[in-house]
Amino acid sequence: MEALLLAYMAPIMFGMLVVLLLLGFPVAFSLAANGILFGLIGIDLGLLSPALFQALPQRVFGVMGNESLLAVPFFTFMGLILERSGMAEDLLETVGQLFGPLRGGLAIAVVLVGAMLAATTGVVSASVISMGLISLPIMLRYGYDRKLAAGVIAASGTLSQIIPPSLVLIVLADQLGRSIGDMYKGAFLPGFALTGLYILYVVAIALFRPKSAPAIPPEARTFIEPSGGHGIPSLLVLMALSVGISVVGVELLLDDGTHVDELIVTSILLWGVAAFVMAGVNKILRLGLLSQIAERVTFVMIPPLALIFLVLGTIFIGVATPTEGGAMGAVGALVMAMIKRRLNFTLLRQAMDTTTTLTCFVVFILIGSSVFSLTFRGVNGDLWVEHLLTGLPGGEMGFLIVVSLLTFVLAFFLDFFELAFIIVPLIGPVADKMGIDLIWLGILLAVNMQTSFMHPPFGFALFYLRSVAPKEDYQDRITGKTIAKVTTGDIYWGSIPFIVIQIAMVILVLLYPGMVTHYKADRPQVNIEDVKLDMGNFGGYGADTGGQASEPSDQDYNSMFK
Repeated sequence: MEALLLAYMAPIMFGMLVVLLLLGFPVAFSLAANGILFGLIGIDLGLLSPALFQALPQRVFGVMGNESLLAVPFFTFMGLILERSGMAEDLLETVGQLFGPLRGGLAIAVVLVGAMLAATTGVVSASVISMGLISLPIMLRYGYDRKLAAGVIAASGTLSQIIPPSLVLIVLADQLGRSIGDMYKGAFLPGFALTGLYILYVVAIALFRPKSAPAIPPEARTFIEPSGGHGIPSLLVLMALSVGISVVGVELLLDDGTHVDELIVTSILLWGVAAFVMAGVNKILRLGLLSQIAERVTFVMIPPLALIFLVLGTIFIGVATPTEGGAMGAVGALVMAMIKRRLNFTLLRQAMDTTTTLTCFVVFILIGSSVFSLTFRGVNGDLWVEHLLTGLPGGEMGFLIVVSLLTFVLAFFLDFFELAFIIVPLIGPVADKMGIDLIWLGILLAVNMQTSFMHPPFGFALFYLRSVAPKEDYQDRITGKTIAKVTTGDIYWGSIPFIVIQIAMVILVLLYPGMVTHYKADRPQVNIEDVKLDMGNFGGYGADTGGQASEPSDQDYNSMFK
């Protein structure tokens, strides 16, 4: 028995951790208890030195002193303030009225608002619950298919996982030892590409199954002009002028070859500022040049876009670190809540309580992970994992495929924090030794972990939606019709197509790493073979003397110190 433990300590330790997690023990305590238990066993068997645990206090203090993790409470607080200040309601009502006349327009509005909430909140629960409370009754009222409505709300909420400032990207960057800013840049294109795939799916459903995604009826459209029109032409003219100003501004302000994410963020900022200024002048001077919907869209959507620039734009252009960007975002969220006159002590206390709870949750898991990894590395578990993964057929691609499949399967049982703190520390060093870009690996894992929120039966997004979806038939207060309840089966089946889309996104990131690695396109490429070290111009210190070294003369020394 003792020989068996000595030979297979690492796999037994990892297997015990999996068993504890499947039994339902808290992740943080399972990790810490497992690390301490096997550390004591290793010391008793003579495999480990008692001095091993002397490094434990330093690891704990290292976690507490990690400035990068300060971004977690900042972004969480920002998201909670925005969610409770009514921004989601305003966005959903406005974008719903804008796209509602189209088939599938309400579902498209939910996806777009989900992307905007993701770029401002970074909290999945806030997005899913807000959209479930606001948009689900409207979609059911006008005859949307229950599976489509449930699926699009749950999937749009999970965009907070991949679109910066995602909390999981912060954790992944910390665990992989890479810059949070680089992780945000790498996630930029995959996040919005996934948003586009969601919209394409909704459009396809509206085309081929129009009864599943009808347009809202004319009587439900609130922004009607005195002439009877909807004011869309006015909005299109305003947007066209703003886009023109944005294009000209980008040409004047940015150089050729500017990084793609900086280009996008700057373009959005200039477009938003131009539209907001024109709409503001029209309203103050009462020119009457814009329709109701044009003014509504401008004044509701531009402030969140400005906050996105304040947070992400300053990070992308190098003005602020992610922690500083999160701090500015938190202040910006408080200012927006004050402007809407919705900031009060109750809201502030709720946001601070939830932020503290989530931050403590993350820190405790990280401390438990540090204890586990200390012992796991002490019993050469890292070498065991390395030999296990480097021996896979297919080289780098085989490694990435196996890691993706493993993450997808574990996502049925573990949430993204647990996956990030357990799997990533094991596979990150192996990937680094194989020469795999760790930012690419992190984004691949982030898109894959996103499915953990959608997996039946344990997906958290499905639970969040189940908590706010109607469990019994009810009478709609607007139409007076009886609306059927949304069953758990509807929510589960509605998530399946979006899980397939997320898997397709994983494959795209796997096949086209340039979607992620563009983050380093503006960095100088250095070929190590071309690097030469010149130690001087005399004797054996760099001169060509036919291999004969000579002592430097007094004249040489004098010339060196002039």
